[in-house]
This record gives sequence, structure tokens and C-alpha cells, in this order.
Amino acid sequence: MTDLETKYRDRYNRLLSDLGEFRNAASTEKLEKAYEILVNEKKGDLNFYGKDSILNVIESSRIAVREIGLGHTSVISLFLYHAYNTKEIDYNQIKNEFGELESVIIEGLAKVSKLDEKTSSSQAENYRRLLLNLAKDVRVILIKLAEKTALMRDMRHMKAEDQLRIAGEATYLYGPLAHRLGLYLIKSEMEDYSLKYTDRKTYDMIASKLAATMKARKEFISNFIKPVKEIIEQHNFDFEIKGRPKSIYSIWNKMKKKGVEFEDIYDLFAIRIVLNSEPHNEKADCWQVYSMITDIYQPNPLRMRDWISVPKSNGYESLHATVIGTDGFWVEVQIRTNRMNEVAEKGVAAHWKYKGAEGGHGIDDWLAKIREILETPEQDADNFIDDFKLSLYSKEIFVFTPKGDLRKFPDGSSVLDFAYDVHSQVGTTCIGARVNGKNVPIRHKLHNGDRVEVIISKNQKPKLDWLNFVVTSKAQKKIRQHLNEETVKSAGNGKEILQRRFKNWKIEYNDENVRLLLKKFKLNTAQEFYCLVSEEKINLSEIKEFLLTDQEETTTATIVLEETEVVRKNISRNTSVEDYLVIDENVMNIDYKLAKCCSPIFGDSIFGFVTINEGIKIHRTNCPNAAQLIGKYGYRVVKSKWSRKSPDSIFPVTINIKGEDQTGILNSISETISKDLKISVRSINLDADNGIFSGKINLLVKNIDHLNSLISRLSAIKGIYSVSRYEHGK
Repeated sequence: MTDLETKYRDRYNRLLSDLGEFRNAASTEKLEKAYEILVNEKKGDLNFYGKDSILNVIESSRIAVREIGLGHTSVISLFLYHAYNTKEIDYNQIKNEFGELESVIIEGLAKVSKLDEKTSSSQAENYRRLLLNLAKDVRVILIKLAEKTALMRDMRHMKAEDQLRIAGEATYLYGPLAHRLGLYLIKSEMEDYSLKYTDRKTYDMIASKLAATMKARKEFISNFIKPVKEIIEQHNFDFEIKGRPKSIYSIWNKMKKKGVEFEDIYDLFAIRIVLNSEPHNEKADCWQVYSMITDIYQPNPLRMRDWISVPKSNGYESLHATVIGTDGFWVEVQIRTNRMNEVAEKGVAAHWKYKGAEGGHGIDDWLAKIREILETPEQDADNFIDDFKLSLYSKEIFVFTPKGDLRKFPDGSSVLDFAYDVHSQVGTTCIGARVNGKNVPIRHKLHNGDRVEVIISKNQKPKLDWLNFVVTSKAQKKIRQHLNEETVKSAGNGKEILQRRFKNWKIEYNDENVRLLLKKFKLNTAQEFYCLVSEEKINLSEIKEFLLTDQEETTTATIVLEETEVVRKNISRNTSVEDYLVIDENVMNIDYKLAKCCSPIFGDSIFGFVTINEGIKIHRTNCPNAAQLIGKYGYRVVKSKWSRKSPDSIFPVTINIKGEDQTGILNSISETISKDLKISVRSINLDADNGIFSGKINLLVKNIDHLNSLISRLSAIKGIYSVSRYEHGK
């Protein structure tokens, strides 16, 4: 046995140890056979990122087993998929030699493999295929999450553009999917890695401050836990209690949402109590411990969460109480049993282990809804993935049918969402409802405990504005589907009308004339134009006059205008960012400009994004829109970097500033900006309230060092509480 084979065998033996209770003689034999095939096919091979393929597959398998809770079937499937992924896979042979489940999972993995290809033509469509496979066997998605986790743990060795792409995919889809499948530890880890490789400065800042406050947090947790531990022990419970730190990403997210600094975030951790309870005593034990804790510490009733009476759709069960400690800080306490804790950490996979346990049907209901969403093709893949993703993080409400059946909906759902959930035809003809015996319109937002009876009319039809207030994927999809059918019908009628009139006018009906008409009426698509013709919103005589009298003149003017625009763009490009921006050499003759959403400045970490109408837009890697752009359209991202040559140009930037409203402080700010650092101010917008001022200052700076120097100098002024770079959309 060679040194490399010995290394493989050592890692494989660790995997066998991880599998433990999942193994028996038959499964071990199949595992060994799959392992031998993998080694024979891939020994010494490197994957796309330059890592040993076999070691990478084994590490992904260990994550699938230890951290997600999958068993030997998934490991065998993963081994065989990677052994044969460069060949034509014979699924019948795999089915005969290993089993039908393995064959189905491998086929699913093969179908979503294109997600990892950098030349993918439609990222949103690839995500759709990923979700389609979830509906067949959720293990395909869980294995994919394990592979992505292994990949992200080794990102430090990758190229910057690969780090950015993987981080974007994780933030946009894989993190939310892990969350929805109950894999909170995987989700938090993915989010932390994404932040680390898109905004390293923020990540390092929070990490260092967490390390600096670790001693104080441990002391606080110890003092908080002591009386809780004593009273639970007095009641002879078998339990474990510990403090759980919040993830770096969640702290950063809270800082953004609340607009505060790290020092203003007090709930940096949660206390978790895990009980070793018998199945029939689980709820009673959790509520008894809740009662003990609220006897010691004052609870906040508005922040109490009961997910053991009605579990979340992904199966999550726990009691959450927010109480105030002796020093005045709010602390979240989570109370659950061992079974609930395993479901919380391993999500969907844990439901197989506890099949039939109370509360274990939530995920089955959710998967049934996934299948329903996926069965009808969605024309717009981007709409599909956005709608689906919105449902991943949504909070839930519980409402009742007239017969008393309980139904779950995302928070903010309307009467119309309820109607479409009952049946597509009920939604299409819904004109309102009786909620708790009172008549309400279709826009009425539902609340927990509402009893809903839908009112319908055969004359009702879906309208475009319905999309503005429905929140469920099913309602949005059905409304779009109906509107599309109506639009296609109307456009077909308009096209027939136009073709007949062209023939009467003796004008050739061709694409060029249609294109000119789109420009004339400032429309984007021919379908939109045909609909307006059908609805008589465009005057046919105006079309005739335009084509017969102004066509030649208009065509000439358009050509001149387009040529002038090209010249203008080239002049702009050659005299601005061309001197200090380096775009991927494979992208030629495309205009580029700095994106307004994040206002990159010289020295920022950046990437280029190819737009449809505006050339390449340059974004910061920590732009609020970066995750969505990279996640949805990774194939349109191009490498970009600043040249080593510092530009003479100046860049617009906005800063947030907050401080004590005292005499002379505005002068101190102005002098630091204008006199000391010689920075041009474009505008200042400050408001004062209760002795504190806050607002934004728009400036022109040379580069990132210039900006950082400004922030540092302003922060040092007496009375200034905080200074930070403003992020659009945050």
C-alpha cells in the first residue's frame, strides 16, 4: 500500500467510526465496495480547486454524517457519484449492485452538478433544478450542503474570484436552504465564511472584539446560570446547560438593522438548557423548567416563543424565553429536550431517526408544498428563485378554516394567500372573506388564530396589483400564470390586428419595423406593444403616419444618435476609469462604470458585473447587492481590480456620523474634513434629537486610505459617538 493509499484508508476508517450506529454487516460491505471503486477511479486526481479528490469526498462525507446526520446510503451515493462523474453513469448497474435509493440520489447529484460550472448560462435556472431534486429525495440537497460546507472550510487556498462566487452562492441560496431545512449550525457557518471573504475588515473587527470580551461574557454566563442550575437540580432533572455565542454574521446583521456599534449589542449569546426527558414528558418538562427560570428572572412576555406546542415547518421545537439578568441585560434562554436539540442541529435528517415522533410531520408538510410549487413550470426562473427564497426565512402565523383545520402561512399573508392555499380556483375567484365573522377585503392581513371563510364570485379575475400584496409562492405563481395566459392571448390578438393593417397599408411587416415602433413608443418588448394595440391604447393611425412619413428620417436620426453614444462612451472610458481599473482581459470593448449602490473607491475589493444595457458595473465585494448578483448571475461576474497606479480622480462617498449635540462640534467636523484633510464636501444632512445628532455627509475622497484616515480623525473628536461608511440598502 502506497503512502497515499494509507492516507486514504486512515481518513476512511475515521468515517466508518463516525457512522457508528448506522452501520451493519451488509452496509459495511457495500461501503467498502464503493470506497474501492472511488480509490481505483480517482487515486491521485485533483478537483477543480487543486485539492485531492478522494480526501475531499471523504471530508464531505464526514460532514454529512457527523453534522447533518446522514447514513451509509448517502455516503455510498457520494462515493459512487464522484467515482463516475466523468463517465457515462449506468444507473441500472448501480441500482442492481447497490440499491434503488443510491441510484436515485446519484442521479439527483448528477443533475445539479452544473451548479459548480463557472460557465453556467442561467444561475437561477440551476437553482431551480437544485430545488426540483429536493422534491424527489431531500438527501440530494443535504449532500450538496455537506459538499459546500467542506468547500467553504478550505476557501483560504482559493483564488479571490472563486472565494467571491462561492460566498455569493452560499449567502443567496445555500445558507437560506440550510436554515429552512433546520441546519442552523451549517447555516451560521456558511454566513460567517461569506462575510469573511466579502468583507474581511468587518469580520475581523467583530471577531477581535468577541475575543476581547470573552472573559467578561464567561463570567456573566457563570453568574446567570448558577441559580438556574441549582433550582433545576433540586427538581432532579437530568440536563445540560451552557452559553451559546451568536455567530459573527448574526451580530453584524443586527448592527446593520439597528444602526448601532458592536458595543451596543447586548445579546451576544443565548443560554441553552437541554433536558434528557422521556418522549411522553417532553412538553411538561420544558414548561416546568420555563416556570422555574421565570421565577428567578423577570421575563419579557412579548418575546416569549412557543415552538413546542406548534413546531416550525422545518420541525424545530423549543421554548424561548427572554429574561432580564441582575445587571439589567436581556438574555435569551432556550429550553428543549435531547430529541428537540438533535432536530434543531441536524434538521431534516433527524426526522428519519425520530420517524413518527410527535411534531415530526412539519417537514413532511413543507416538502409536500415544495413539490406542489415545483410541479408547475415557472416561465421566469429569477421570479421563481426570489419567491422561493423569500419563503425560506419567513416567520409563520397559524389560522383556521371554518371547519377548524389549522393552516400555516408566512407572516404578512393576506386573505388572498389563504384562498389560493385552499384551491387555485378559489383564489382566482376570491373577492373577500369573513374573518372571525367580519367581512374583510382580499388585501386584509391575517393574524394568529384568525378563522377565515373565503367569499367568491364567478365574475372575479386576477389583476396585476394582486402581486403587490400576496406573499406565498403558490399565490404569486398562480396569479402570474393567469396573467401570462391573458397577456399571451391579448398579444396574439394585437399581432393579428397589426398584420392585417400592415397589409392594407402596403407596408412590409418585419422585425425592423416592429423595432422602430418599440423605440417610438418607448416599449421594451413586442408582446407589450401588441397588448397595447389589442387594448386600443395605441392609436393605429399614429402607427400608420409614423411608418409612412417619418420612417426614413427617424432611421437616419437613430443611427446618428447611436454612433454619437458610442463615441461618448469611448471618450468617457478613455478619460476616466480606464487609467486605474483593470478588467478581465477576456472582456473586450465593453463600457464600464462605478455602481451607485455601493460607490466603490480606489482600494476597495471589487468585482465587475455585466449588465444588459449599461456595460460593466463595478461593485464592492461587500456591496449590499453582491450576494444576489453573484448568486443569481454568477456567469456574468468578471474579474476586476484596481491598477497599482493611484488615480488623480476623486470618488464620491457617504459617511454616517453620530454624536453629542454640543456647541462647536459642527465646526470641529468641518475643519477636520476641509482644512486638515482637504476633502471636498458635497452635502451635509444632520438631525438632532434629545441632545444627540446623527446624519450623513457626502464627500469626495481619493482612495480607501483617504477615507479611513477621515473616519479615524472624525472618531477622535470629543463628543463623536460613531463614524462609519454609509451602505445603500442597509
